[in-house]
Amino acid sequence: MAGTGVFAELVDGDGVFKYYSSGEWKKSSSGKSVPIINPTTRQPHFKVQACTQEEVNKLMEEAKTAQKLWAKTPLWKRAELLHKAAALLKEHKVPIAECLVKEIAKPSKDAATEAVRSGDLVSYCAEEGVRILGEGKFLVSDSFPGNERTKYCLTAKIPLGVILAIPPFNYPVNLAVSKIAPALIAGNSIVLKPPTQGAVAALHMVHCFHLAGFPKGLISCVTGRGSEIGDFLTMHPMVNCISFTGGDTGIAISQKAGMIPLQMELSGKDACIILDDADLDLAAANIVKGGFSYSGQRCTAVKVVLVMESVANALVDKVKAKVAKLTVGLPEDDSDITPVVTESSANFIEGLVVDAKQKGATFCQEYRREGNLIWPLLLDNVRSDMRIAWEEPFGPVLPVIRITSVEEGIHHCNASNFGLQGCVFTRDISKAILISDAMETGTVQINSAPARGPDHFPFQGLKDSGIGSQGITNSINMMTKIKTTVINLPTPSYTMG
Repeated sequence: MAGTGVFAELVDGDGVFKYYSSGEWKKSSSGKSVPIINPTTRQPHFKVQACTQEEVNKLMEEAKTAQKLWAKTPLWKRAELLHKAAALLKEHKVPIAECLVKEIAKPSKDAATEAVRSGDLVSYCAEEGVRILGEGKFLVSDSFPGNERTKYCLTAKIPLGVILAIPPFNYPVNLAVSKIAPALIAGNSIVLKPPTQGAVAALHMVHCFHLAGFPKGLISCVTGRGSEIGDFLTMHPMVNCISFTGGDTGIAISQKAGMIPLQMELSGKDACIILDDADLDLAAANIVKGGFSYSGQRCTAVKVVLVMESVANALVDKVKAKVAKLTVGLPEDDSDITPVVTESSANFIEGLVVDAKQKGATFCQEYRREGNLIWPLLLDNVRSDMRIAWEEPFGPVLPVIRITSVEEGIHHCNASNFGLQGCVFTRDISKAILISDAMETGTVQINSAPARGPDHFPFQGLKDSGIGSQGITNSINMMTKIKTTVINLPTPSYTMG
């Protein structure tokens, strides 16, 4: 169970989960806590510390000091500790998964999978880091016109310093370790600010790194209200890099952060273009999986279907039949559709549905909601004047727009202010490549739904969907900088062979 066994030290005498600093679990001097609401019951389930700005200052100082020593730790030793943390994540997948079920209503099986996937990510990152950080470049000066070979240039990748990691609620463990592991293997220290919904799962994950034996102060995890410590963290002068996954809050962070590297993934309106030669059974299966898994609360969920009019009726019928088979209920029962994360999220989704109804969309199912639980809904004959055509619902509601040309579909995709991922279904690979090249998104999937992963694949968004690129290798590289040493020779020197 959460907060028991090896995790018992995470909880104080009042049942409030502690924050992590200096290699210890601590109570905040504020004496305050932040409740975590169970999406299913809509009642407080956990509490976490409401940390103060003074506590943030202290752990930042510790992170800066610890990083200097960690940067001198051999790469093989860093990798060894990461492998230990990965094994512990897998070993303790059950209590971590329990937290995910209670905090964010993630189905039990998917919650356990997230813990295991996170362990695999950490192990892969350890191995990849040893490979790419163990290599440098050697340049000679006479390769540039007008120069003799009098200069030898040695380049290496060195750590940035203190990395601030802010993961989202929907993958509070996996998208946390996707930032933590690259930072650590590259020689950085890490300050983690988990989302409120998902904070306890993240604290359990951090304890696995604690048990692995990382040095004190190298990893910190601070909880609290964003209104009190959010801007203080993102604008802190000791932060050397911010890796953020979430919504449009990231735009505000980028405007305030100053001259430090940013890695940001900020949502999407992923379009699924269906051509008239597509395998409609394959397309329908991917639309339902891509649009409704984890109740549509994924940045890479299918957010709008753009289907050629000639096959629209057939596709909608196939999707409707599959939606009818989705189970709706509790995350503990591994239901396909579970409650969305907060009541405000459910209200936002309902607002999109009401707007579509008022403007004449065709409801393929009856709209139904109980608390935070919204039944899956397919909306046909959606037009561009409806909010759902452009806004990200982050819930189990999927719009279908009928198009008369491929160009119309590409235009709708590119007119969005988002550009995370998209997909195209066709049997003609030449058409697929041309459409992929025309779509203004970070990734295009051909004959499959959008997806983040495998975790070593590059993952990036264009426009308002993000800055920089993720994926294990890209994350390691962006959390380092190039250091150059030039050896100057008194006379030209050439290897004679």
